[in-house]
Amino acid sequence: MIFRRLLWNAVWIALVAMPAAVANAAPGHAQQQESAQQAAAQEPVAAQINVLAGNYSDPAEASGGYTIYVQDGKLILESTRTVPTELAPVSARVFNVPGFETTAVFSLDSSGQAISFIFSAAPNVVYQRTGDPVRHSFHDYARSEVMIPMRDGVKLHAVILIPIDIPRPLPILMQRTPYGVDETDRTTFFAQRPELARDGYIYVAEDIRGRYKSEGKFVMMRPLADHHNPKATDESTDTYDTVDWLIKNVAGNNGRIGVVGTSYPGFLAMMAGIDPHPAVKAISPQAPMIDVWIGDDFFHNGAFRQSYGYDYVLGLESTKTETQVSYGNDKDGKPMDGFDYFLSRGSFLQDVKQSGARLVPTWKLFFDHPAYDSVWSSRGVENALNSVTVPTLTVGGYYDQEDMFGPQEEYAKLEPHDAGHGNGHENFLVLGPWRHGYWSSSSQRLGNLNYGEPIGTEFRRDIEAKFFAHYLKDQPGFSLEDTASFQTGSNTWKYYSHFPPNDSRPTAIHLDRAGLLSWNAPDSKLGSDAEASYVSDPSNPVPYRHRPIQPTYSDGSQWYNWLTEDQRFVTGRKDVAVWKLPVLTKDLTITGEVVADIFASTTGTDNDLVVKLIDEYPADDANATMRGYQLLTNAEIFRGRYLAGYDHPAALAPGSIHEYKFSLHDVDHVFKAGHTVMIEVQSTWFPLYDRNPQMFVPNIMKAKPADYKAATITIYSGPGHDSAIEIPVMGEQ
Repeated sequence: MIFRRLLWNAVWIALVAMPAAVANAAPGHAQQQESAQQAAAQEPVAAQINVLAGNYSDPAEASGGYTIYVQDGKLILESTRTVPTELAPVSARVFNVPGFETTAVFSLDSSGQAISFIFSAAPNVVYQRTGDPVRHSFHDYARSEVMIPMRDGVKLHAVILIPIDIPRPLPILMQRTPYGVDETDRTTFFAQRPELARDGYIYVAEDIRGRYKSEGKFVMMRPLADHHNPKATDESTDTYDTVDWLIKNVAGNNGRIGVVGTSYPGFLAMMAGIDPHPAVKAISPQAPMIDVWIGDDFFHNGAFRQSYGYDYVLGLESTKTETQVSYGNDKDGKPMDGFDYFLSRGSFLQDVKQSGARLVPTWKLFFDHPAYDSVWSSRGVENALNSVTVPTLTVGGYYDQEDMFGPQEEYAKLEPHDAGHGNGHENFLVLGPWRHGYWSSSSQRLGNLNYGEPIGTEFRRDIEAKFFAHYLKDQPGFSLEDTASFQTGSNTWKYYSHFPPNDSRPTAIHLDRAGLLSWNAPDSKLGSDAEASYVSDPSNPVPYRHRPIQPTYSDGSQWYNWLTEDQRFVTGRKDVAVWKLPVLTKDLTITGEVVADIFASTTGTDNDLVVKLIDEYPADDANATMRGYQLLTNAEIFRGRYLAGYDHPAALAPGSIHEYKFSLHDVDHVFKAGHTVMIEVQSTWFPLYDRNPQMFVPNIMKAKPADYKAATITIYSGPGHDSAIEIPVMGEQ
């Protein structure tokens, strides 16, 4: 789920073109910035600005950059995402960028020609001049606002952008959102979806029921209604009514509508495909949450996502718009580390009581329904995915920190029903090594990882844009058979007729003795199980990411890339069990679902198991940043009380051995020769997931301090209890 303010972050991202890491700053840049500041204070504004014109790019990125040119005596900046923007002179080399708290600061060579510039808000990224200006095309749009009536009389607020420089009729492209649409205009449309904005659509953005300027009551992930009742309403019926009104009232449309959205809007795009309006011809749910209890946003396999459930719900439901979340300051006046913030409060009940906020509806839902019941299953979109009603392009990220489960589950549920309506295959999937929604980026990087090409741009240009053009405009060029996946390790696009591909072979790697992994099952002649034990202490939980931990969507938050962080920061802890294969002598490719199958016991009566699959880079890797790096490829948690069923929490008998079998989700990765395959198991992942008291209590969210007990967790490996990780091997291992 993505906050409304991230819309403006998208505009800023368009402006700074997704720069690479701060480490890529040019030598001597501190002196450059200092001299530029002096220039702003001392130099007169130059009469000649032609010397600043040019095409500029970040050498660390394969694409992107800016064009700066002179038009009517004014200096103009643009990019593929940034509409032409007049820069306001401060001095001969310093210009304000209107609408942003930043300046463009130019450096000149000895002849007086500009050679580079920086944005003062991102001073460590230096854009080098690479040639003459390269102009881009931008459509002009007429903007209007409307209130669209629903079947129950509630009116929803929408913004409509109609291209005025393209012959009509044109199809409509729509996004529905809880994050507000007031800022929707030409600038934000190009910033967020530059290829679609450039292709020419009537664009509609709508506030969903109960949010911002729309009437009615907001319900988080509103359950599906009975569509046999003509008066019933849900997000599907609101979409239907919106589409019906648009087709009849927006002049110049061609009678076809496509629906797109990422995160919560991705869920809403999926709703457009459930009992759809006949005019809906294509949908693209991107990072949709499908089931927020089983595997998206709020719970994973019953384990409550404490910091996210606190931050997101407080931000979304405190008002009809948005509330910024803060953890306050520590005793030294510094921002409070979220790890300490949540640990000091103990349970989620105390988080809420000490928040100073009212008990908002979804918090109450958490307290009243901690287990999986009809309240959650009625929100489970997977239960309604019984046919491919319209062509569907599902998009997901292997490093999605919010909704990794949703797109994979959606595709899997739809695939058996893909009859194509006589038009061939209509259920499509795109997966890549993206964090939540990061296919919107033009960067070739994610955290410390460098994929060598702008895979987000490639997806948007070669797949997404052609998908909508094919189904909404009858244009040729969309050739995806079924699945496109950017494979990490090899860093190449792969195309499959089905996912997982037919030649993917589930293969067990067994947790053996002495911290070793083995391709061979345990030898029955050994008699007894091998055991690995650790003490899990709720008072000293394993952090899920490097500290300090900021509020999820705060400025400077490191939430976005945490799944790519180097795991060495926890590997040495005594409450993390580790197993390794010998160093690989040849590449190992895995494509498909990874499944943990662990036999474990606890001295307590409840527990959590976190299982991680890790690619350990060699100590002499050619990339100095990645030497010894421990990169997650897959990871997931399971709450022990739900071993008998998500709807049947039950205490565990101390010392009894139980089988924990659960998915670690999909992967498409090459462990390169010289790398090492690692497995880690732990029982806390804090504060993203609340601490299990490890003594069974009816509702963990209401646990008291005395309920939290240290417990010894034992992992078993042997003929009777063969703990293993099932990986989808391509070819021979």
